[in-house]
Amino acid sequence: MTSTSTPGLARFNTSDDSTALAALHEVCASSVWGSKLLARRPYATADELFAASDAAMAELDVKDLEEAMAGHPPIGRPKPGDPTSAREQRGMAGATEELKAEMLELNLAYQDRFGHVFLICATGATGEQMRDAMKARIGNTAEAEREIVRAELGKINRIRLTRLVEEDNH
Repeated sequence: MTSTSTPGLARFNTSDDSTALAALHEVCASSVWGSKLLARRPYATADELFAASDAAMAELDVKDLEEAMAGHPPIGRPKPGDPTSAREQRGMAGATEELKAEMLELNLAYQDRFGHVFLICATGATGEQMRDAMKARIGNTAEAEREIVRAELGKINRIRLTRLVEEDNH
């Protein structure tokens, strides 16, 4: 964690609202989450930004969470031309055709059950770990799964915010 200000954080703090909101939208597709973070600028440290992100995530309602999830592609199928989702899903890059087929089947079953993509903080996870998590979570109640998704989104947002504040130029 960054406890001091960085050039990326300073740039985020001083950029105009539309630029800052666009950067936040790249982190999380929830417009409510982005607006809450924008309203609390400037942030003295990255840790303050992370705390604001966590607080905003905790306050999102079902509709806001759905909006946030809509910004994430299914595991194993990163959006073409999207380096962020490709980087985050790197664990699937070397997956066997069998694992890819199994993930597609599980993704479809999960989406049928919950009405949204399976969301996990995939950074550093192997394809097998993501598959096992999906198998374990598909039996959850909708309410339990929504809170797991909220926690996973929070982890993803922290990773993406870290990249945002540590970038030398944006």
